[in-house]
Amino acid sequence: DCDLLIAATSSEKTNLLVCILAKKLGAKRTICRISNFEEISNDLRTFYQEIGIDHIISPVENAAQEIHQLIKHESFLDNYDFEGGKLSIFSIQINKNSPIANNCVLASSEFHNLSFKPLAILRAGETILVQAETIFLEGDIVYFISSPKGYETIPLICGQQDFDIKDVMILGASSIGVLTAEKLEKKYKVILIEQDENKCNEIAVRLKKTLVIHGDGTDVNLLEEQNIQNMDAFIAVTGDSEINIISSLVAKSHGVRKTIAGVENIDYIKLSHTIGIDTLINKKVIAANDILKYIRKGDVNSIATLNLDAEVIEFTVKEGSKISSKQLKYLDLPKMVNIAGVVRQGKGFIPFGDFKLEAGDRAIVLTNDETIHIIEKFFE
Repeated sequence: DCDLLIAATSSEKTNLLVCILAKKLGAKRTICRISNFEEISNDLRTFYQEIGIDHIISPVENAAQEIHQLIKHESFLDNYDFEGGKLSIFSIQINKNSPIANNCVLASSEFHNLSFKPLAILRAGETILVQAETIFLEGDIVYFISSPKGYETIPLICGQQDFDIKDVMILGASSIGVLTAEKLEKKYKVILIEQDENKCNEIAVRLKKTLVIHGDGTDVNLLEEQNIQNMDAFIAVTGDSEINIISSLVAKSHGVRKTIAGVENIDYIKLSHTIGIDTLINKKVIAANDILKYIRKGDVNSIATLNLDAEVIEFTVKEGSKISSKQLKYLDLPKMVNIAGVVRQGKGFIPFGDFKLEAGDRAIVLTNDETIHIIEKFFE
């Protein structure tokens, strides 16, 4: 009678066994967390389904993919793609020379561009949902939704200049570190530093273009010998959160533009902007996002938990659902709900009040814990 069984222990063997047994005993859907060292192929996913595992959660693969996305755009602090990148939500900090600083949406001609819109602000730890009269301040972390057309414009209106990352240094040959290097070495010059000599020998064979260095990544002299001051991005993904944070701060002090650190403590996540690191990533949060889409009511495709008191959910609009009954401005949605974006027939749109959702649309919704159950009913 079980609708959903989730096996997410630290033991991959236990998770696989529990899911297989659950399916044989009548569980309708099973989700299994695995600790893979490589990308999961389609053939392997098919095999898992055949033995009774409906969905695989791979925090390692998802974390490596998230890092890859962040490296693509130097000025973005968080980056979540929907429907293959047709729409994206990302955050960026407002600098003092930004034309929108001390202005609101109504007063800024920069927001006449319909390829993007601001959704929320993180200011001194407080989440502010953007309204027409909301004033943007220097230092605000602003979350935007955008089609690819807006990627170049948004950094400029926030007073930043996005530049192409070329040289990347990775600290730690963890599973995330190696998979990230494998993804990045196809386009970037990558150096990976690892303290374990045996690991270095193993991954040097696997990584075709990455320069693997045996050494202590906490040694500032070693980092300087490897020209950390010339790096565009620094990624610290050892098994020690504190080492990752401190080494990222060292990289920042040497002029590295983009720093990313892996942390185990979820409470650290919201501290990234205040301590000077661009992005902190956590495997538990990534795994939770993957699981939540199967728990939420309505036809949910994906979920992104932002560094805000809010989350983003991608729903598929059903025939006859309340959300498709009227134009958005007549739906009487809660104040803390924003229909941020829509993908219709393979094309991304930024909807405004006159927009009316249709069956089959993919709607990207910003909401919080207080209103999530209300918005779920609109999509049932």
